[in-house]
Formats: sequence, C-alpha cells, structure tokens
Amino acid sequence: MPLEQLGRYEIIRELGHGAMGVVYKARDPLIDRTVAIKTIAIDFSNTESAAFEKRFYREAKSAGRLNHSNIVTIHDVGKSDDVAYIAMEFLDGQSLREILDSGVVLPPEKIADIAAQVADGLAYAHEKGIVHRDIKPSNIMVLGSGLVKITDFGIALLPSGSRTMADTVFGSPKYMSPEQVMGRDVNGRADIFSLGAVLYEMLTGFAPFIGGDLNAVIDQVINQTPAVPSSRNKSIAPAFDYIVAKAMAKNPDDRYESAQAMARDLQNFRDFAVWRPTRDAAVMRHAASAATLSDPASFQPAAGPDDTASRQRRNLIVYGVPVALVAVIGGWAVLSKRASEVTQPAEIRVNGNAPAEMLAGANPGSSELLRQEKERAQRLASSPPTAAPKTAPSVTKRAPAVAKPMARVALAVTPWGEVYVDGRRKGISPPLAEIKLAPGKHAVEIRNTTFQPYAKTVELKAEAYLKIKHKFQ
Repeated sequence: MPLEQLGRYEIIRELGHGAMGVVYKARDPLIDRTVAIKTIAIDFSNTESAAFEKRFYREAKSAGRLNHSNIVTIHDVGKSDDVAYIAMEFLDGQSLREILDSGVVLPPEKIADIAAQVADGLAYAHEKGIVHRDIKPSNIMVLGSGLVKITDFGIALLPSGSRTMADTVFGSPKYMSPEQVMGRDVNGRADIFSLGAVLYEMLTGFAPFIGGDLNAVIDQVINQTPAVPSSRNKSIAPAFDYIVAKAMAKNPDDRYESAQAMARDLQNFRDFAVWRPTRDAAVMRHAASAATLSDPASFQPAAGPDDTASRQRRNLIVYGVPVALVAVIGGWAVLSKRASEVTQPAEIRVNGNAPAEMLAGANPGSSELLRQEKERAQRLASSPPTAAPKTAPSVTKRAPAVAKPMARVALAVTPWGEVYVDGRRKGISPPLAEIKLAPGKHAVEIRNTTFQPYAKTVELKAEAYLKIKHKFQ
C-alpha cells in the first residue's frame, strides 16, 4: 500500500529511492509547508536498533544546526514504527547525478561554480566539526537559479564520535577516500577527496574509479591514481588537472588544507594561465604518476601576494637573461660589420659606379689602374651580350591538406563491452573512453558475451560531442 502518512506529515508522492530508504514529497499541516522526507529503514537487532536510533538523532540534531546557503535545511527528525525519517526543505531542481546521466556537457565555468559551491558548504560544516562522508553526485542538488545544495547531512558521522553499525561503511566507495574505505578515522579532507572525485566525473564524464565489483573499486581507490582529466578531455583547462590532483592525493596531508582553499582555486581557475615552478612535491608526485605532463614544472597555481619577491626573481631569470643575451649578440653583429667595412679595401668600379677622381687620387699607381679599368670596360662593351640563363620551370606547390573536423563520442560502459563502429572493432570499454568519428551517420554496437548487444545509430556533426552510456544488466 502506498504510504499516506509519516508522523504528522502528509505524503504527496514518492520522489525516489536512496541507498538507505525512500524520499517523499510531503506537506507539513502544522505550518502548511512543503517538505522532503527521507526515510531510513531500521533493520537491526534490538541492541543495534537502539544504538542506531541514538546515533541517528544525535547526528541529525548536529546537522540541523547547519545554516548555510549551500546546505539543505533540516526541519525535523522522527520515527514511525521501524522507519526513521528526516524532514528537510523541498528543493525544486535536479541532482547532479540526473544532470550527468542526461548526457549534458557542462561548460568549465559551470563545473567550477558547482564544485566551488559544494566546497563552500563543506568548509562551513567542517568548521562546525561535521564531516559529510558521502559526497557524491546524487547528494548534490542544482536548483534552477544555479544555487547548489548539499543533501544528506542528516546521516553524516561526526569526526570524533560514532563508528558505523556492525563495521559497515556508509558511503559510495568509488567516491570515498582511501582512509575511509580502509575504516580509518577521517576528517574534512575525506570530503575534499570525494569532491575531487565528483569534479573528475563532471570534467570527463567518467568516475575516476570504475571496477567490475566492490573489491576492484576499493583496490583502485587505495592503490591506483586515475589519469589526469585533460588526458580524457582535451578541451579542459590544465588548471583542473592541478585542482583534481591536489584534492585526490592518496595521503590526506597532501590534499588541500581546507575545503575553502579548494573553493578559492575553483573560483580562480582561469588565473592558472601563468604557471610557476611548484614547491608542492607531493602534488607533483601524484600528478606525474597519473600521466606524462608536457611541462611538469608548471603544475602550480599563480603566485599569491606573499610570493611577489620570488615572482620578481623568476621574471628576472625567465625574461631578463634572454633579453640581455639578445642585446649582446646584436651589439657584436653591429661591431663586426663596421670592422669589416674599415679593414676591407673598397671595390674599384667604373662607368658610374665609382667616381674617377676617387681612383685617380687613391695611390701612386692609380693612373695605371684607371687605364687598365678603362680598357677592360671597352672590351666588355664590344663583346656580344651573353644569353640570360634559362629559368627553371615554375613548380606549383600544393596547399597543405586541412584536417577535417571530427566528432567526439565518449563511452561509459558497465561492466565492459566491445565497441564496434560501422562493423569495425574499436576496442573494449573500459579502458576505451572516447573515439573520434567523421561527421555523418554511424552504427555503434557494444557487445558483451553475457548479455544482449546494445546497438545505437548516431548522426554526428563536425566537432560535436556525444556521450553513449550503457549498463549491461
């Protein structure tokens, strides 16, 4: 039977299912307000149920004190039979998960804005001593106004307090930090890692860790470093490589010191156009192990106000030395030319090329020299003209071929599939993440030996970007 009442709240309709329960749109008749109700099924033994309920109320109460524009507001908590619930503000928008699954390609400015707003909300929560522990696209809501809200703080765990029930880890492993999946104590930097993973997916269209099963994902989170985002999406700014690497460092001490610091870099990602040598060796090790960079020494954001002196020294080395070298070479060339003009004898020319008086007064033997030159000129004048050399036939150079603009097709296949385009095999996805195709109509087929093949016909325009996502089940 459909649920009609939960506590004092009148259920309007179901909004969706979460990992721990159902989310409803409801009405609070006490103050005539529309709310969202998130339920959490209590399916434990009597002892565990009592412990869970106590922790649930304590953490929901803590989350209810969070008052920030980027955090959903919690109005109430309660219990009805074996169902605990949280009443929170109703949000008219889409989850980031829904946006990404729709295939929409977000522009870099929008990506940076969404991630920066999440970082702002996390920074506020961390200052209050609360770690979310489950930052993922489905827990990030984007409203029509552009405002971003973090949800599910009601089931967050306090950094100094409780463990999960029966050693079970809450959260989504492919977005969790290494220390979290290993069951270690965590702080706000675990949320920073998770936000870095979400940012990675927004930039590339793929989660950074994709395994065949839970154990494979956990192994990747702990031991593997994903390729830098720009290696999967050539159009993004290199600054995002740095931000993602800094946020997703395996060692928590190598990550951003705070979510606010990450928010600042996201808000100013375009200022990363000028690089300087890095002093952050840990981030460089992380980035270098992910991919071969064309300029690893530039993997650092622009210098701040406190780095003025170092920037001036760098500019002196980078710009001053080459300018001085050019000046020295230019001066040497001028002096060499003047020296050659002084030391080499002037060419003696006749018939208008050099005045005869210059020859007459050059030296004691100049009269004889003049006579010889006149005789040579007469001989040249009386000799028949020589035929002009034949010019080589002109060769028409071909204009360099202009590369035809291609379309890009991103692939997200779970668990895996052989990709064929127009009957030709392109590879297995994953790891194949993107293929380039000529504009026009193409037949795409993805095959898995266990399931029925997936087929799709696409019509691509030049420089178009399309994402094909398929889960075999």
